[in-house]
Amino acid sequence: MTSTRFLGALLAALLACGPGVAQVADRGPVTNLPMPRFVSLKANEGNARRGPDQSHRIDWVYTRRDLPLRVVAEFEHWRRVEDNDGQGGWMHYALLSGIRTALVQTDMVQLHQRPDSASPAVALLERGVIARLRQCEAEWCRLEMDGARGWAEKRHLWGVDPEDVFD
Repeated sequence: MTSTRFLGALLAALLACGPGVAQVADRGPVTNLPMPRFVSLKANEGNARRGPDQSHRIDWVYTRRDLPLRVVAEFEHWRRVEDNDGQGGWMHYALLSGIRTALVQTDMVQLHQRPDSASPAVALLERGVIARLRQCEAEWCRLEMDGARGWAEKRHLWGVDPEDVFD
């Protein structure tokens, strides 16, 4: 990789996700997918590196399959990701999946039968639980994990933006 190409990609990544700087583009330069966007960890373990190449130092090792991560930059086969704490690095795209998941951020979140707090609760979710996102409405998301299915308030989840609505 030439240093000019790397520096150009790094500058674009910094402009796209730097604090207080307006985002340059709404789409990734490699995939043309929305930026930023959520993905999940496909593997049981994945290294987040300081730069977009295997020669760069490993800053984080993620060990939770299906962990939601936010893609904030792209360069060739590499994606710059952040976790729910704002930590992260560059990961090879093969370690990531487009399957949407969410991390429960609040302890003892009620999972309801319907997207309504008055509907019966079917389960309680502990903080740190990872669930698959099946559908999201304005304030609620339909989740599935370990055979349990139901609706949780979006405000208790990380891995979905407040404006995300999908089937």
